[in-house]
Amino acid sequence: MSSIDWTVLIVTLVAVVVYGVLIGRGQKSNESYLKADNKMPWYIVLLGIMATQASAITFLSAPGQAYTDGMRFVQYYFGLPLAMIVICITFIPIFQRLNVYTAYEYLENRFDKKTRVLTSLLFLFSRGLSTGISIYAPSIILSSVLNWNIYLTNVLTGGILLIYTYVGGAKAIAHTQKLQFLIILGTMTFAGYLLIQNMPNGIGFNDALYLAGKSGKLNVITTEFDWKDKYNIWSGLIGGFFLALSYFGTDQSQVGRYISAKDTTNAKMGLLLNGLVKIPMQFAILLIGALLFAFFSLKPAPIYFNERSYQYLKETKPEQAAVFEKEHEDLQAKFNAESKEILKLKETHSPQLKKTIQDFKDTQTQAKALHSRVEEAINSSNYNAEKTDTNYIFLYFVKNTLPVGMIGLLFAVIFLASWGSISAALNSLAACSLKDVHLLFKKEIPDEKTELRYSRLHTLAWGIFSIGVAMFATQMGSLIEAVNVLGSLFYGPILGIFLVAFYYKKITGAIVFMAAILSEIAVIAVYQFDIVSFLWLNVIGAAAVIIFSAIGLVFYKPKTVNS
Repeated sequence: MSSIDWTVLIVTLVAVVVYGVLIGRGQKSNESYLKADNKMPWYIVLLGIMATQASAITFLSAPGQAYTDGMRFVQYYFGLPLAMIVICITFIPIFQRLNVYTAYEYLENRFDKKTRVLTSLLFLFSRGLSTGISIYAPSIILSSVLNWNIYLTNVLTGGILLIYTYVGGAKAIAHTQKLQFLIILGTMTFAGYLLIQNMPNGIGFNDALYLAGKSGKLNVITTEFDWKDKYNIWSGLIGGFFLALSYFGTDQSQVGRYISAKDTTNAKMGLLLNGLVKIPMQFAILLIGALLFAFFSLKPAPIYFNERSYQYLKETKPEQAAVFEKEHEDLQAKFNAESKEILKLKETHSPQLKKTIQDFKDTQTQAKALHSRVEEAINSSNYNAEKTDTNYIFLYFVKNTLPVGMIGLLFAVIFLASWGSISAALNSLAACSLKDVHLLFKKEIPDEKTELRYSRLHTLAWGIFSIGVAMFATQMGSLIEAVNVLGSLFYGPILGIFLVAFYYKKITGAIVFMAAILSEIAVIAVYQFDIVSFLWLNVIGAAAVIIFSAIGLVFYKPKTVNS
């Protein structure tokens, strides 16, 4: 990067850290540190919810996901708006009325202490791992730009955001998320504009869309039902609904955003507006990936987007790399020529156009096969290599195409997106481990000053844990997919516990506790044997808790029922 890019990157990041420290200083109680004194208006709740969900993984990995698999990933969000409505009707009023620090406090009132602890532990495990993956995403950038070791950049990335998260708590997080997300939206919009502007002369937005469509990258809706297909309209509407219901309704990293609202109305407004704007935003980010495919159909593309991994292959197996490069050069020339020919003939609807499109698709298939062979060779020669180069596609475009200054700003955006989600996650992890585990088993209730110190220590501990997880994230492939698979392993049973609590009043803690354990075992077994795609795990987990609870009620008739 140029000195100007470095200046833009460093100034932007330092400004956000300083802003977070200043606005979050003077914390004197846990009410302020963990819940921002319940003073957040709806627009900060909205931006906090979106920033928590839209991590660096969204902006770094999603364009690569669309580049390789098309835009069908957007169907993953189709169940989200309906889930927002259900949460506003059922979840928010209960959490606001009880004035809880964590979502799992309610479960002790409804069931018992062990059910609260179990549910919180499931959350802590899944969110702790996911946060580690979120730290790894921006670490890729530092590693690629500076040519530093990825393990060093994991420590650096996770350590910087700990400064204002540790000092300022929920208030600092909420206000920095507001600033971060506004910068992110503006910069990503400008990046999309620059992508079109950098197309070859005479190629406009409609031409790029046409090429992306003919390559199969605009496959937004997939109607064919298949249990093992990860992204179709059925898995999106049904599995996505259950995942969103669990994530926004029971995941403390999101619950913590809207329980900090001034009142129930502000909490509901923030959540409902998120349901309205999330799909268009994700569509636009994925569209950038589809347009990137059109861009590299017309301009030279690398044989492998993770340049460092490919360089390792060249050094260790130069003869094999030379064969790959010759084949890639021939395919790339053919691909570029066919792309230009398609655009030249697109208005004619002639037989020649149909033949060229078919040739274009055949070349695309050959290029994909070559990419798989290169990837296999890299993974077999370097055990430290990442499984795919999906996470590097957008990064490669930024580094090699965008103007000076814009590169530094886009790198800053990916950091800011990461910090927004990670800081909220660390705050929620600290709240749960402190309130649902640590203090729950402590005989003496500490004073406010001591409890605040505990909160900060828990935040620090989870930051260190997440950095440790990031060290093992290199083998997870597409990060945006990995983090959602991980969540789906736990979200279903957690959601099932809450659904039983809300709607099945006869069920007691002893029954739902065993039902949750059996359901988690069932979900892991279904995933391990690859029976269905991961989105359906959310449905299976929630349904299993309800079914096992109903069966338990047949064999266990309690005399009294908690309410």
